[in-house]
Amino acid sequence: MLNSTDVFVIGGGPAGLAAAVAARRRGFRVMLADGAEPPIDKACGEALLPDGVEALERLGIQIPSTEAWSLRGIRFLSASRSADARFTSQHGIAIRRTALHGLMSERAEQLGVQLFWQTAVKSISREEVELEGRRIRTRWIIGADGANSRVRRWAGLDVGPRPRLRFAFRQHFRVKPWTDHVEVYWGDRCQGYATAVSREQVCVALASHDSQMRLEEGLNGFAALRANLAHAEVVSSERGAITGNRQFRRVSKGRVALIGDASGTVDAITGEGLGLAFCQAIALAEALRNDDPASYQREHRRLSRRPLWMARLMLTLDRRPRLQERTLEVFQRHPEVFRRLVELHVGILPPSHIVKDGLTLGWGLLRARS
Repeated sequence: MLNSTDVFVIGGGPAGLAAAVAARRRGFRVMLADGAEPPIDKACGEALLPDGVEALERLGIQIPSTEAWSLRGIRFLSASRSADARFTSQHGIAIRRTALHGLMSERAEQLGVQLFWQTAVKSISREEVELEGRRIRTRWIIGADGANSRVRRWAGLDVGPRPRLRFAFRQHFRVKPWTDHVEVYWGDRCQGYATAVSREQVCVALASHDSQMRLEEGLNGFAALRANLAHAEVVSSERGAITGNRQFRRVSKGRVALIGDASGTVDAITGEGLGLAFCQAIALAEALRNDDPASYQREHRRLSRRPLWMARLMLTLDRRPRLQERTLEVFQRHPEVFRRLVELHVGILPPSHIVKDGLTLGWGLLRARS
């Protein structure tokens, strides 16, 4: 068994697998270790927006239509209003997290990535990774071990402002999908999310600042969503996670680089967590090929800018019912505003349009009652 490699990835979720695949496609020898047994599940909205689908395809990973549900747009709903915008180019998809993990694991194995499941990493040094009972020499170490990353702490990269966190829960229901959009329900105390993941299952999620609120209680505030789920069978256990915008001063140091939630997070309201990790994987592999980790730091910051801005924009509506109603009124009266914001959100329009469209939305809010 080999005791050396070019790249060692710590963490075998979608971010780690994407990093392993991207590095292997650049010709590196790659090993990956995770203490869990696949398929690895996690509380997740399970939607990939068009930019995320494109990044996954750039990694050479194709999602069979039988495994996913096609998403054609985004719909916002409040107690009395709704507004929707269709994706104008490539569609998105929704797929069960476990199914996505299985497909990505298979792809990594096909490419020759050595996968060590149920294998905990004990420590790292400048040129080695210590596993249970053995050490692996490596040129590069990639930390993909989640929001509470040990690799980040070991590398001295755990420096950044403390975020304001929210609490999210997810569950699946057996019911025929009623929409091909990602639906975001705005309420007084929380947001609800509904995304079909197959012809007979819908993923429902909830996010709030209340650590005690669970899905059942939150659904009581969304009459339309509750009606769509009437008599639906619950087919998965309720899973919880913490979400929020979090940034770190640096995402690389020496021969260590971070990716996915280990490198920072965007609030789940954006639906961009997975897509962002896939884009980071591509950028990181390119930086390793050029032996230029500093370029990854710059590209990571650039990739995060748009999702972080969109998260902050959408969270201005959080727990502000009057602002929610006025915003949806603007979207109803000026659908092109919502469409352009969605195009910004999924990367169709460049970041330079953010200020212009933010001002357009603000002007629309001022005129909403005129």
